[in-house]
Amino acid sequence: MLNSEAPNSPPTLPWRTFWLTSAAVFLAALDATAVVAAYPALRAQFSGVSVATLSWTLNAYTIIYAALLVPAGRWADLHGRKRVFMQGLVLFTAASCLCAVAPGIEALVAARALQAVGAALLTPAGLALVLSVFPRDKRAAAVGLFSAVGAVAAAVGPAFGSWVIDNASWRWVFLINVPMGLVAWWLSRKGLMESTSPETGARLDVFGVGLLILGAGALAMGIVQSNANGWLSTQTVAPLVAGLLLIVGFSVWARGRPSAAIDISMFRDRTFSFVNLATLVFGVAFTMMFLSSFLFLMGVWGYSQTLAGLAVTPGPLMVVPVAILAGRVAGRIGHRPLLVSGGVLYAVAQGALYFQLGATPDYLGIWLPSQLLGGAAVGLILPALSGAAVSGLGPTRLGVGGGINNALRQMGSAIGAALAVTLVGSVGAGLAQFTTLYAILAGLGLLTAVLCLPVDTRPMPAKAVTA
Repeated sequence: MLNSEAPNSPPTLPWRTFWLTSAAVFLAALDATAVVAAYPALRAQFSGVSVATLSWTLNAYTIIYAALLVPAGRWADLHGRKRVFMQGLVLFTAASCLCAVAPGIEALVAARALQAVGAALLTPAGLALVLSVFPRDKRAAAVGLFSAVGAVAAAVGPAFGSWVIDNASWRWVFLINVPMGLVAWWLSRKGLMESTSPETGARLDVFGVGLLILGAGALAMGIVQSNANGWLSTQTVAPLVAGLLLIVGFSVWARGRPSAAIDISMFRDRTFSFVNLATLVFGVAFTMMFLSSFLFLMGVWGYSQTLAGLAVTPGPLMVVPVAILAGRVAGRIGHRPLLVSGGVLYAVAQGALYFQLGATPDYLGIWLPSQLLGGAAVGLILPALSGAAVSGLGPTRLGVGGGINNALRQMGSAIGAALAVTLVGSVGAGLAQFTTLYAILAGLGLLTAVLCLPVDTRPMPAKAVTA
């Protein structure tokens, strides 16, 4: 049973559900990209705070969101998707208010963690609500549009967040969520219809989630500690080893538990394994690129916050049309050509910055071409990774498979943010540090392409299907 929707539900319900849930997901996605744009402003505000501590304004959110994404979706299936969606929306809105009024860095990090819980509750529940009310033959289109909402939010987030910071303060990046969240909650109260799916639901794997959060958090801590203590210091090595042991501990715990925070039995599929490993790697690369762009433009080229936000916008804008075209091509030739070519193109874009960037601003000659190439590469890779991850899964495992893929991308994002902060997050980071970062990004693009070589999602020939 997919849902408990009444058979006589109004014909406007599917699109009403889509727009209401999309509005909340758009809000969460917009906030996530705007906060990355706010990192330089946060660094200026909390100038007495170490780079390692400041990084948790990003990583606390990403790690908790990643760890809760899959179990929150199962929890919503079991206890009611509308109910969990509304709870997530309330928590996200309240936490946004707490972020805006945070008196210090500790309070801000704690509020960001609450924000992550709210976002993890509302995102999978919102998608499940959409799937529950659309006819089976229109669900693929609905999922594509739902994903496009997040892409649009990512495209406008940098410029929007930068404009808000320049004209008000970083606190308004969070405060603006409050009225928007309250309106979305009010409209959703009567506009959404409850649905459940007990056969795909499960109780929250509290222990497994805890292992994932602690493991990913320890890895991120070890990376950012290297900035001040070096890679071979006890302060760096100890959390890195502890993080790896905790992740291994989770794999032992999850073995034979279909309701674990991440169902590791799904990794027996070769394509699923390689796609998700590539997703983790590209998650690292994407966030390193995104965060370092603001740090470079403002720190080395001397751009204002607003100008930096506008300067990085062409890349995300390029993602949307390329992703649409790539989705159509993938249905005919499979995902591997898109993934491999996207990884190579990403490496070319970052390699161009490595060889050409200088201390003198040259936006049209260097930065803009790289942004457009990088945006095209992301448009080829990210949707194809999501599609390839679930291409071989049965209908009952699509949601979990997609959730795992998204969770690993977020885990990679946390590692990427930690690496970017370590390499170029300090005040005074110069051109040498940034060229090193772009060399690493080019290598990660090539690694993504190599990991995608074993991926095979080509459609079966017509004769084979009829046979």
